[in-house]
Amino acid sequence: MNKPVIARTARSVCPHDCPSACALDVEIIDAHTIGRVRGAKDDPYTAGVICEKVARYAERVHHPDRLTHPLRRVGPKGAGQWQQISWDEALDEIAARFTQIEAEHGAEAIWPYYYAGTMGHVHRDGIDRLRAAKGYSRQYDTICTGTAWPGYIAGTGMLGGVNPEQMAESDCVVIWGTNAVHTQVNVMTHAMRARKERGARIVVIDIYKTATMDQADLGLILRPGTDGALAVAVMHVLLREGLADRAYMAEFTDFGPDFEAHLATRTPEWAAEITGLTVAEIEAFARLVGTTPRSYFRLGYGFTRQRNGSTAMHAALCIPAMTGAWQHRGGGAFHSNSGTWKLDKSQITGAALQKGDPRSLDMSEIGPILTGNAKALKHGGPVKAIIVQNTNPAAVAPDQNLTRQGFAREDLFLVVHEQFMTETAEMADIVLPATMFLEHNDYYTRGGHTRVLYGPAVIDRPGETRSNHEVINALALRLGLDDAIFKTIDRDVVEATFRRSGYGELDEIEKNGFVDRERPDAEARFADGFAWPDKRFRFSANWEGARERKSYQWVCDPADLPRFADHWDIIENADAEHPFRLATSPARAFLNSSFNETPGSQRREGVPSVFIHPDDAAANGVADGAFVTLGNRRGSVDLTARIRTGLPRGVLVAEGLHANKAHRRGQGINTLTNATPAPPFGGAAFHDAAVWLRKAEQ
Repeated sequence: MNKPVIARTARSVCPHDCPSACALDVEIIDAHTIGRVRGAKDDPYTAGVICEKVARYAERVHHPDRLTHPLRRVGPKGAGQWQQISWDEALDEIAARFTQIEAEHGAEAIWPYYYAGTMGHVHRDGIDRLRAAKGYSRQYDTICTGTAWPGYIAGTGMLGGVNPEQMAESDCVVIWGTNAVHTQVNVMTHAMRARKERGARIVVIDIYKTATMDQADLGLILRPGTDGALAVAVMHVLLREGLADRAYMAEFTDFGPDFEAHLATRTPEWAAEITGLTVAEIEAFARLVGTTPRSYFRLGYGFTRQRNGSTAMHAALCIPAMTGAWQHRGGGAFHSNSGTWKLDKSQITGAALQKGDPRSLDMSEIGPILTGNAKALKHGGPVKAIIVQNTNPAAVAPDQNLTRQGFAREDLFLVVHEQFMTETAEMADIVLPATMFLEHNDYYTRGGHTRVLYGPAVIDRPGETRSNHEVINALALRLGLDDAIFKTIDRDVVEATFRRSGYGELDEIEKNGFVDRERPDAEARFADGFAWPDKRFRFSANWEGARERKSYQWVCDPADLPRFADHWDIIENADAEHPFRLATSPARAFLNSSFNETPGSQRREGVPSVFIHPDDAAANGVADGAFVTLGNRRGSVDLTARIRTGLPRGVLVAEGLHANKAHRRGQGINTLTNATPAPPFGGAAFHDAAVWLRKAEQ
């Protein structure tokens, strides 16, 4: 077979929900067709390396099942009976239904719903512009970062840290609670450089033996939800053995006698009982970081997806503050730079257009909201209409049975703007076909690094697909909104946002594709003090300060939070009825529910399965490859048993968000997860579920 002729290589940006936001070099074969996608070698963070799923992106762009025309439901909800209609028909019907619902039930009965199917700010966040101008119900964004970010901010005072490239200058890299090989391969690029060039030790902390842990010098496998216990026991050892930097703490932290007395009770023996680690493992880790000044803590999202995730993040973050690692290049900590961009997005989100003060509904509680839970609805009226962009809540949201039950309501008018016929789109009244990132213009911030990147349209869009920006504008105009922002094109909005933010002119930025927002090294390492008024890191977490900085909403009594960094035992513990703890960890070839439609990713991941410890399998009469059923009060799911070592007894791990229809009985893994907001400010505890297990009926 002849190889396709490559007309040119175009620079772009991966749009998916990953902190790397990799710079890409895309082979353009003709105006409609792409070839290989590669990581940009001249980008210092991407460094030529991207994940396998994005390398195969042509499978998504040119997939035969892409939506290309507007559709109207003509049969029962979820039955898959559709009529192709024109864009004018679709938009007119949506506008008419929204207008009728607003007149009968008020604007708050309409809830625009979105998340991070694209990380491009214009096409992701523009839905808020329509929401603001009409006074529709707000969305409280908790589903991904709600448990992670508060714990970090409560210690440092801001969401930012040491440039991740400095991992390559470290003598010890601690990768805590993230399977970077699956979810952010670039972390491994820089950690491995440190090993190769400096002989650095790599520590990986997780709940099972992951592909990342396979690369570690020291791997610590602990029970889910016990990271805080490990962290405070490590600090106990640092103090006991004189490895804490008391001079640094005296100058830069709130360390005092009360905290020291608290840690005196948090012995390795105490933590071993909770975590399942040995005393020797805990002490070895403490001594390693305590004797290695250039220790870099790369703190992930995974370990925070427990009900105590915010306190676990804060506790882990306290360790480099106790060792004084922040003083040294290649030392300190990093979770996200999302608090450092200083972007003026007011035009994108329509801040000046805000109508009234509508309620804010927690996106993680979409199931309770749609099924009439008064508390979740903020004691207001029911949601009667939803427009969904950039997410697939019928698969992604917790407590899936409630979510799907809500979408099945005949009195709910559902509009879904999508690239494929997802589980959510299947429940819609109107389905609109969406562009992909190579077919529109946008800019992207890198939570995992320091650059803001521009991604231009580089190929023509297929069929009648339209971008998010175009759909929101067209709908706004039909709803009687006439602000100039609803008559813009996406590139102009990028240009205006960059100019308003002091980034410079887009024509110049486009030449190399990025704006570098790296903060001075001393500032990133908090060398002159942390981001609180007194410049001191908080071992006693400043939750109220974190709430104020991000406009979070309390979901618990603040008095219930631990005073100091600690293990907070509020997780959904196993019991006699539910003897197993389940984590729904990310797969290598899926990203949430994206890529589970592409052939390469389907081949890599196979059938929906669950990892089971050999002793647990034997005790339950389960053979490798057999069907098992996992269940709890929220429902049950059938999975294929994969018996493997490298996870604690009593722990089950189900990797990947497979399509619901890939499961027997059509019940996806989020049937088992809990939608109750995690303290202190809400969030979905996806890895925090207690379940029973039994052999499935054949």
